[in-house]
Amino acid sequence: MQLLHEPSPSMIKQEKVYKEMGVSDQEFQMIEDILGRLPNYTELGLFSVMWSEHCSYKNSKVLLKKFPTTGEKVLQGPGEGAGIIDIGDDQAVVFKIESHNHPSAIEPYEGAATGVGGIIRDVFSMGARPVALLNSLRFGELKNPRVKYIFEGVVAGIAGYGNCIGIPTVGGEVQFDSCYEGNPLVNAMCVGLIDHKDIQKGQAKGVGNPVLYVGASTGRDGIHGATFASEELSDESEAKRPAVQVGDPFMEKLLVEACLEATKHPKLVGIQDMGAAGLTSSSAEMASKAGSGIEMNLDEVPQREKAMTPYEMMLSESQERMLLVVERGSEQEFIDLFEKWGLKAKEVGRVTEGHRLKLVHQGETVADVPVDALAEEAPVYHQPSKEPAYFQQFQQQAGYRPEVSDYGKTFKDLLQQLTIASKEWVYEQYDYMVRTSTVVAPGSDAAVIRIRDTEKALAMTTDCNSRYIYLDPYEGGKLAVAEAARNLVCSGAEPLGVTDCLNYGNPEKPEIFWQLERSTDGLSEACDVLATPVIGGNVSLYNETAKGAIYPTPVIGMVGLIHKLEHITKQSMKEAGDVIYLLGEAKPEFSGSELQKLTEGTIFGPSPAIDLEVEKLRQSQVLQAIQAGTIQSAHDLSEGGFLIALAEKAFGTSLGAEVTIDDSDVLAAFFSESPSRYILTVKKNQQEQFENLIPEAKAIGTVTDTATIKVTDKQGHTLINERVQPLEDAWRGAISCYLKSKD
Repeated sequence: MQLLHEPSPSMIKQEKVYKEMGVSDQEFQMIEDILGRLPNYTELGLFSVMWSEHCSYKNSKVLLKKFPTTGEKVLQGPGEGAGIIDIGDDQAVVFKIESHNHPSAIEPYEGAATGVGGIIRDVFSMGARPVALLNSLRFGELKNPRVKYIFEGVVAGIAGYGNCIGIPTVGGEVQFDSCYEGNPLVNAMCVGLIDHKDIQKGQAKGVGNPVLYVGASTGRDGIHGATFASEELSDESEAKRPAVQVGDPFMEKLLVEACLEATKHPKLVGIQDMGAAGLTSSSAEMASKAGSGIEMNLDEVPQREKAMTPYEMMLSESQERMLLVVERGSEQEFIDLFEKWGLKAKEVGRVTEGHRLKLVHQGETVADVPVDALAEEAPVYHQPSKEPAYFQQFQQQAGYRPEVSDYGKTFKDLLQQLTIASKEWVYEQYDYMVRTSTVVAPGSDAAVIRIRDTEKALAMTTDCNSRYIYLDPYEGGKLAVAEAARNLVCSGAEPLGVTDCLNYGNPEKPEIFWQLERSTDGLSEACDVLATPVIGGNVSLYNETAKGAIYPTPVIGMVGLIHKLEHITKQSMKEAGDVIYLLGEAKPEFSGSELQKLTEGTIFGPSPAIDLEVEKLRQSQVLQAIQAGTIQSAHDLSEGGFLIALAEKAFGTSLGAEVTIDDSDVLAAFFSESPSRYILTVKKNQQEQFENLIPEAKAIGTVTDTATIKVTDKQGHTLINERVQPLEDAWRGAISCYLKSKD
């Protein structure tokens, strides 16, 4: 069947219409060879979205194979809606992170909101109840009015969707840098809980079993969203607003509850979210995984717009939709179940033999293609790789050392650097206490959610310092994984596993592919050494504009298990008289640091390096000391270095600190961001027990009730003497101050 306004197969080839869909000459020839004929317009659309980078990982698959993906606790690795890790007692944690970068650049509110909605569906499609949301956000400098608009819109979109659906947004991170000015990063993560017996998969098994379409009607929003996410942003991107979906969190709330009830139904065969590539990806992937085919009658697809074509129905990415396969004869039971929740469930097809996706519209076959060709047989490219000139230049530079004449002023200035400053303006818009399981709210090293009816809890975080990955992708990749794990350990958790969101520029540029290649080497090595397998994730490439690419930003989402509620640890100081310990050494390395960004306005030079064996040892020591009850509070040293971490431990309390540093290099002691370091506080009567567990830790001072930060050198000279309240006020008010500024 050929619709009048669609080009014919011969016209598609002659006029190279396929290029408008992101299909290359070589790929079009592959499609022709697979089909043994020219594809029609609908079939070409199916291939174009399924072979996009967003769906097929054709430029990154060769690198993703490096990741360790298995382990004794891994119940589900990459390949399903989300990964699953065993947490004991026949329970498991389900989690996944995804990007919604390009849509958020064009329409910040809906782009961010639908990113949240999509990741929630990935988790409950596994049969898990979503219990927490996190995010990782990157923006340009807030001096730019367009950046302010995007920043405010993205935060409002995350809040609007998460708050309405009733899932707490408990953690995240925000980084500001000019490289993200035209291309923000909006990565959304969802964590769920499940009993082993309820685990589901997206599969279309059983010839003759009906295929049910569930949820919202299909519209024209989001068509070619997967393709849009697989190309660079340009001046024409604004015209692609129709590629941005519109979300409805209230319908999604109904969908969550209805699908969780459906996943417990004994006659459910498979379930999958209609995410990127919509009805195309869900049907083709479910059939391919089961070794079967699907035939669909598109006349039965619920439509909210008139005269939709097969191409539009199959490529739409309208939100709040799921595809189910159920046992033949049980259709009405499921239709009634969804009807009870006020949702449509419609039989749109059946499982067939023959491994093909066949689409019928108005009595005619409009597409007939092999499901494996769509889901599994996209071309895989190993792009050329070239070490960038900037990296060679950085590696040859002598260690950078800034001039700092006034430690106190630099301390205060750093606290107001937007990447360091309090993110309260952001997370106060989120409901992080809904469902009343949140134990540690946003603002600490990691968020913590209690697991009801148990003595256990989950800690979770998102992390990535992209500046270090830009300077040295290999070292930076290791640093990102290590910092995420440190944050969990500081909360009293044993790190379990990783979901990653790999955000990079155009992989067809050799220097960008090199960044991707080297950083995945570093990420893989760290995950291996720290025993945190990668159980799923997302790749988001082509994040660049005419001004250039973003910093390589592989965001690490990590979840850890707290075995007993009494082990939950926060970063804030507990009580006056506690002894302050420093674990780890500061090295004179400032390239990529907040201090370098503050003093130079940019970053350059060789990145700090990390010894993963030292990192592993210290994480083990700190976790053991927490579990032994000897640590009152714990905080890792990261952006800004020692002084910033010390101040953050005092903020939100009425306490202060008096410490003495015996380092001859005061600048490094104060502002170096060397990895594998912690500030810990310990009760006086537990010092001996603590020091037996971590003999390398140095006692450097005490917690005071004077609410000042006082630092002296070993000669007794006062180097820092600042009241906590003005420091905290400057730190808390920095982001809102920028947003109110008219400059």
